[in-house]
Amino acid sequence: MGLEDEISEVEREISDTPRNKATEEHLGRLKAKLSRLREEREKRESSSGGSKVGYAPRKTGHATVVLVGFPSVGKSTLLNALTNADSEVGSYSFTTVDVVPGMMELNGLDVQLLDVPGLIGGAGSGRGNGREVLSVVRTADLVLLMADVFDADQVHRTREELRDVGIRLDQEPPDVRFDRRESGGIDIRSTVEQSFDGSIFENVLREYGFLNGYVTVREEVDVERFIDALSGNRAYLPSLTVFNKVDLATGERVAEIRERFGDPVLISARSGRGLEELRERIADALDFIRVYLKPPSGEPDYDEPMVLGGGSTVSDAAERIHGNVASGFRWARVWGPSAKHDGQQVGADHVLMDGDVLTIVD
Repeated sequence: MGLEDEISEVEREISDTPRNKATEEHLGRLKAKLSRLREEREKRESSSGGSKVGYAPRKTGHATVVLVGFPSVGKSTLLNALTNADSEVGSYSFTTVDVVPGMMELNGLDVQLLDVPGLIGGAGSGRGNGREVLSVVRTADLVLLMADVFDADQVHRTREELRDVGIRLDQEPPDVRFDRRESGGIDIRSTVEQSFDGSIFENVLREYGFLNGYVTVREEVDVERFIDALSGNRAYLPSLTVFNKVDLATGERVAEIRERFGDPVLISARSGRGLEELRERIADALDFIRVYLKPPSGEPDYDEPMVLGGGSTVSDAAERIHGNVASGFRWARVWGPSAKHDGQQVGADHVLMDGDVLTIVD
């Protein structure tokens, strides 16, 4: 039996197995096996050069946002409206046959947008070059899940395709630690009560060949989250849900979408409606700050800010400049929003804010 046949057989068995207390352990083992087989398939394809060359453009700018959705939801139109790209637009499916990049200026930052080919059902299993397309998504700083306002279930189907290739949206990695050892068996310690029997953990570990070692679980996890932690190759990415063609929808339809999806962005890529709100939501989701470096006896460089994630510290900035700067760090001076006064002397753990001017003394 080939690898693809094994994967299909396990998928069928998972689908056919009823969900109840009695089948929890069996399903846990099957899910672990499926995850392991999919990883094996990915490794084989990578080693054999199976992934298509040219699918992932070189990352440029301060951040990368990928537009993901099924065919004909308007991704190409949106890309053209927001950036300097020229992505072909048509009224038929599969217009975009390669990844098309564009650059958008956003609050002084250069944000790269990537328009990937529209997904089809089974993309995670390779249909329609699906795995190559989804591999591009893993490189994103933010995912825009784009759907037609008249087919809202596209959002759920897109999320499922992303899950099938190890992309977890709007989640933090599980707080689980694995320490292998040569012998002694498996010792599982959980600091919180779990909702299922610990033997399920042991079955999953054995499926992955983890036979000896310590496992520390610091949060309540289900089987899939435990497998994610053990696998170690999941991508955890933030996302925004965007519904297009809202200009054609009734007020009743719009209200229904808001009720089902909480706080989506409603746009018309063709008319421009909602695009300014979308830009603001992208900026908020990326949560980047600009820090302007100032030499001890010079002027700040306002032309080339250092771009850091929200919550970054002086230590993070020093590390970005060079590892030697971080290791030889003594103190710093800060001017701007995070400073109590101009030129405040701060330590490595001082949290920076957007617009700060920073001098590091090493």
